[in-house]
Amino acid sequence: MNVLIVGGGGREHAIVWALSKSEQVEQLYCAPGNGGIAALAQCVPLSATDVDGVVAWAQTHSIDFVVVAPDDPLALGMVDALEDAGIPAFGPRADAAIIEASKIFSKNLMAKYHIPTAKYQTFTELAPALAYIEAEGAPIVVKADGLALGKGVIVAQTVAEAQEAVRSMMDGRKFGQAGARVVVEECMTGPEVTVLAFCDGEHLVPMPSSQDHKRAFDGNQGPNTGGMGSIAPVAIPPSPNYTPEVARRCMEEIFLPTVAALKAEGRPFQGVLYFGLMLTPDGPKVVEYNARFGDPECQAVLSLLETDLLDIFLACRNGTLDHLNIRWKDGAACCLVLASGGYPGSYAKGLPITGLEDAGQQAVVFHAGTKLGDDGTVFTNGGRVLGVTATGPDLNAAIDSAYAAAGHIHFQDMHFRTDIGRV
Repeated sequence: MNVLIVGGGGREHAIVWALSKSEQVEQLYCAPGNGGIAALAQCVPLSATDVDGVVAWAQTHSIDFVVVAPDDPLALGMVDALEDAGIPAFGPRADAAIIEASKIFSKNLMAKYHIPTAKYQTFTELAPALAYIEAEGAPIVVKADGLALGKGVIVAQTVAEAQEAVRSMMDGRKFGQAGARVVVEECMTGPEVTVLAFCDGEHLVPMPSSQDHKRAFDGNQGPNTGGMGSIAPVAIPPSPNYTPEVARRCMEEIFLPTVAALKAEGRPFQGVLYFGLMLTPDGPKVVEYNARFGDPECQAVLSLLETDLLDIFLACRNGTLDHLNIRWKDGAACCLVLASGGYPGSYAKGLPITGLEDAGQQAVVFHAGTKLGDDGTVFTNGGRVLGVTATGPDLNAAIDSAYAAAGHIHFQDMHFRTDIGRV
């Protein structure tokens, strides 16, 4: 099969890497791809949000299957457009991807179907939002309704901070139209866990639990980022509590009810559903949904997959996931993100990267924000540059291997956390 993957980050590199192992894949393409993906797939100079362009290119290049990986093209209806053109695609249609594209939709869905989540109110006007925050007090959470590159959530420690967050979203349009409407919700407490799950519209198969590290600096300090590293499965502090019993509760109270709710709403979800969970003193609750693989959780989790990923994607698309036995390796994985200095703020691009070959002897180096030069040199081209991902017989071994491999890599002002998986 000729397979096209849409996207150009670390998540897409991990998907390309996993699909490259499939005996069913004849040729891999990636739009737009990046400097690392180019070693495994032919990169296509198309934007990931160019719906018409991707459909037209797939038609003229005899593409048999398309994997739409990022959130924006899913929300824009790229899967709908591909399927309408007769091209099979992996990922939810737009009416199901709204579970990520609108936090107001997802909160209202959980309320309607009694799926546990934080107490909340939604707002379309500034004054009522400010008054609600004043009445509720802090800490409190402010969320932009729409997609905001993973940065549209503010955990405010004071009323003033929360009110300023609302003003910046609704009046200042910090996130454009994504912040025109906001959700204000209680600040839950407890360990956080991510569970990604394959879905075919009716059936659901969870992947190993994982944990992202969002803050830029050690000790979970500093601004939120798209993710500075991840581990899978979750087995040591701060979240050793994702026990079989908790997993059972999540399946019965959250996972299956969510899939059933979307089906009941006429929006069957086919693809990867991301459950961001908080293990509160009152039990597991949903922090957020995503309509695709998380990044960098994807890199860690797919490193443990034994089953042919294309078989899984086809089963999700064809509604036959319950016929597939998905197998995972024993042990654990760690993905360490190497970021540009200044990220998630402003940062330089175009800096040469060295040591990739040596690092690749100890770990898989997934490229996120890189660009390949004409002479084969790899340059930085984004905030999150690389995801050094290692597996091991246990989590500590995987973490040690990831850091050892990262020690070979250098570029100017390279920044990474030193405590991934250990806080």
